[in-house]
Amino acid sequence: MPFVTRFAPSPTGPLHLGHAYSALLAHDMARAAGGEFLLRIEDIDRTRARPAWEDQIYDDLRWLGLTWDAEPLRQSDRLPAYRAALEGLWERGLLYACDCTRRDIQSALSAPQEGVEPAFGPDGLIYPGTCRDKPRPAKMPEGAALRLDMTRAVAALDTAAIRYEETGETPQTVTVSAQDMTSTVGDIILSRRDFLGSYHLSVVLDDAHQGITHVVRGQDIAEATQIHVLLQQLLALPTPAYHHHRLIRDPKGKRLAKRDDARAIAKYRTDGASPADIRRMVGL
Repeated sequence: MPFVTRFAPSPTGPLHLGHAYSALLAHDMARAAGGEFLLRIEDIDRTRARPAWEDQIYDDLRWLGLTWDAEPLRQSDRLPAYRAALEGLWERGLLYACDCTRRDIQSALSAPQEGVEPAFGPDGLIYPGTCRDKPRPAKMPEGAALRLDMTRAVAALDTAAIRYEETGETPQTVTVSAQDMTSTVGDIILSRRDFLGSYHLSVVLDDAHQGITHVVRGQDIAEATQIHVLLQQLLALPTPAYHHHRLIRDPKGKRLAKRDDARAIAKYRTDGASPADIRRMVGL
């Protein structure tokens, strides 16, 4: 089986040590397997993406000694593919428009329910279904937030379970009951008002487009994998193996974020660190 993996940063801030670990690990795994390492720029959110940050990504990765085996894929060039997938799901009756704000959702979930605490899923609070039964137009509406009707989605599957191979810290075959998806995940957003598509939709379509066989990414994304495998099955796409690695944390145990400029790769470079120093810092 070929080994094709990728690193997929968003150009919304500086790459930090956590990004360095993920990129280096994926690159090392690909090279050790005689496979391919690809780069994808996840710039679908044009309100936050900046060309300067994209340029910095290339600069930092090259400085770390990473090379990629094809021209980088940019999500902003993939909008027609996202639209086609959404329209197909809409025509199958698996999507509905939602005009709820975050405040609306929080208000609906905070209403008295005999002491039941609101449930959380991979996307935060599980949507209460406020807009699910509203009339659906025949044509997919423009500029609307679109949710996946999870009950209809799992009913459309040819299998009763979501299943994928995990090769990370604890290698295993992960199995999630398709019916459990309605209660543990809920009706997730697949397209937003302010930009076409969503992380869940784009990552599934892009991985298939690039021929990714092994997804290497942080444990913080592990919970979302069941969503991605569900979408792969709905869209008749292959399911890669998943390798969810440990996270790089600050001295207080907090996961690094792009606002942690003090741990940005560029700052370590400016302070005189070498690529070998970065590898030692992240445990490689």
